[in-house]
Amino acid sequence: MTSEPTPWRATVLTLFPDMFPGPLGVSLAGKALAGGLWALEARDIRASATDRHRSVDDTPAGGGPGMVLRADVLAAAIDEAAIASDRPHLLMSPRGRPLTQSQVVDLAAGPGPLIVCGRFEGIDQRVIEARGLEEVSIGDYVLSGGEIAAMALIDACVRLLPGVMGKQASGTEESFSEGLLEYPQYTRPQEFEGRQIPEILISGDHAKVAAWRLAQSEALTQSRRPDLWARKAAQRGTKSTTDG
Repeated sequence: MTSEPTPWRATVLTLFPDMFPGPLGVSLAGKALAGGLWALEARDIRASATDRHRSVDDTPAGGGPGMVLRADVLAAAIDEAAIASDRPHLLMSPRGRPLTQSQVVDLAAGPGPLIVCGRFEGIDQRVIEARGLEEVSIGDYVLSGGEIAAMALIDACVRLLPGVMGKQASGTEESFSEGLLEYPQYTRPQEFEGRQIPEILISGDHAKVAAWRLAQSEALTQSRRPDLWARKAAQRGTKSTTDG
């Protein structure tokens, strides 16, 4: 008798566990969650506080505005979650490395992460170091806390899990999958307010359609994300040098 495989699991440490599953409980992610294709555990950091006021924060050392999440409380919350060492330990933080689609693919292929959601002015640096938290950012802006960022990361991973999306191809032909932005999409009606679907897309010539889509992706990436275009160009140059 073989045991059922353990589903991909996201464990979230937060001061607001009631925020979850939130958007993750609807649409594709919600159906997959209800169907057991993945699991979500939202744990309250405040439950690890030891004083009668359940304090989780204190004033910044050296002075300054706001409050800082205490190292001892958060460390206790992490330890009590008893996360296996092979699961990534992440901290959603605006100073972290930007989340990329390649990182999402890697996370989706693993057992699932522990995600710490910060609040206040931040968390004590010592717990980041002591518990090996990898700081991850979803963009160059500041949110009130890490919960929304955690939801974005989880959603990006869940949609790549086997059985979540109806067609596996839909996860491979989209923005960032090949280092490019996705090409424009069209559907019926063929004419909308005087705008037509490009003729090539209804020509039936699959090779020409593929070439058109690639050209559109390249043009969009070059104009909207010159950083991605430069990276793609550098990768092509490296490959040419290697092949030659």
